[in-house]
Amino acid sequence: MKVTILGCYAATPRTLTNPTSQVLEIKNHLFLIDCGEGTQVQLRKQKVRFSKINHIFISHLHGDHFFGLPGLVATFRLLGRVNPLHIYGPKGIKEAVTLLLKLGDSWTNYPLHFHELESKEPLAIFEDHKVTVTTIPLDHRVYTNGFLFQEKVGPRKLEVQAVQAHGIDSCYYQNIKDGKDAPNSSGKLIPNAQLSSDPKAVKSYAFCSDTAYFPEIIPQIKGVTALYHESTFLETEADLATKTKHSTAQQAAKIATAASVGTLILGHYSTRYDGLEPFKEEAEVHFKPVLLADDGRAFEF
Repeated sequence: MKVTILGCYAATPRTLTNPTSQVLEIKNHLFLIDCGEGTQVQLRKQKVRFSKINHIFISHLHGDHFFGLPGLVATFRLLGRVNPLHIYGPKGIKEAVTLLLKLGDSWTNYPLHFHELESKEPLAIFEDHKVTVTTIPLDHRVYTNGFLFQEKVGPRKLEVQAVQAHGIDSCYYQNIKDGKDAPNSSGKLIPNAQLSSDPKAVKSYAFCSDTAYFPEIIPQIKGVTALYHESTFLETEADLATKTKHSTAQQAAKIATAASVGTLILGHYSTRYDGLEPFKEEAEVHFKPVLLADDGRAFEF
């Protein structure tokens, strides 16, 4: 599982920083999460193949999280895309994007599917045999969701030497991987635990931006491998966090501690600050390990 940060700063873009967007690589999927201005350029810089992006998840309809989307949709057309593109986001996202396509007479020549969200409860929005994606309702000034990406448990690992020692026919190998017992050459049923070992531990990633301090999400993100949680402000501006429904670094860390997550990634920093280290220092009062997102930085788990 790999997370590549394309942009992780709040509000307006700057020459050296970009608003929110990131790429998650998980189980051979490449998911784009949010699409602020500059996302296309950042994708180019990180050498991400546009053709591999088939699913885009938009947390909310504030400009710094989706103003790059219409341009990306149009660029896919210019590049001759043929694969369907699925966009998941709040109700209204279809109208916003298709209006620009209509006014510019730039309708896509590939299937474009919008999955508009209204539920204020967690909702499964994507699933295949490897991964599930569920919304994480957040507390912001407009309707906002985070997203929980979870690997599915894979097949058990076949212990070849044990299987051969018991004289088990190869026709039972898939059953063994599926967790079933299998008969040996004499017809005796051999317990699965003697023939296979546990599959690799599954990984999970929770993306939570933007939101006020919102402990209600803790049960849903319990034990995730990595949590990206917005940390727009330091404690000196905690009053602004409350007013604007954002979080401080310490509040993000408190969520990570209560949810027993593996790693906390901070992001969505206000551009009022000169550096990022104070965010890490404040968060580490409550939780470790803490990683600092920054444009172009990648994390592998």
